[in-house]
Amino acid sequence: MSEKPIDKVFNRILVGVDDSADAQLAFRYAVRRAVKDNATLIITSILENDEMNVYQALTKDYVHGERYELVEHLKKYRDIAAKAGVKDIKEIVDEGNAGETIVKNVIPAVKADLLIIGSLSKKGISKYFGSQAAYMAKYAPISVLIIR
Repeated sequence: MSEKPIDKVFNRILVGVDDSADAQLAFRYAVRRAVKDNATLIITSILENDEMNVYQALTKDYVHGERYELVEHLKKYRDIAAKAGVKDIKEIVDEGNAGETIVKNVIPAVKADLLIIGSLSKKGISKYFGSQAAYMAKYAPISVLIIR
C-alpha cells in the first residue's frame, strides 16, 4: 500500500484568542492556514464570568463595557487577518468558561472544521485546575491544533 501525503483543506477555521503569547502564535498560524486553504477565519474570545466579582457580574454596565471592549479588540485581529490576505473573517464573542463555551456554543454555531488554540491562557485561576486547551482537545467534535 503506497502512502500519499495528506494535506487536508479546512473550510472554516476557528481560532481562540486571549492575548497570551501562545494565543498570538495560534492566531498567526490560523491566519496563514486560512490564506493557504482559502478558508473562512472565525476569531473568538470568551468573556469569562468567573473572573468577575459578584458586584461586577450583577452590574449590567460593567458586563456590557467588558463585552464592548472585547468586541472592539477583536476588530484589531480582523484587520491583521485582512491585511494578511484572509478574505472571509468573522468574530464571535461569548460568555462563560472558555473551553466549555467554545466546544458547546461556538463550534456548533459557526460550523468550524478546525479549532486552533494556544496551550496557555493569559489569566485566570483555571491554569491551576486543568487546561482549557486539554478540555477542548478532548471534547471538541472537530480537529484541534494546539500551538505552543
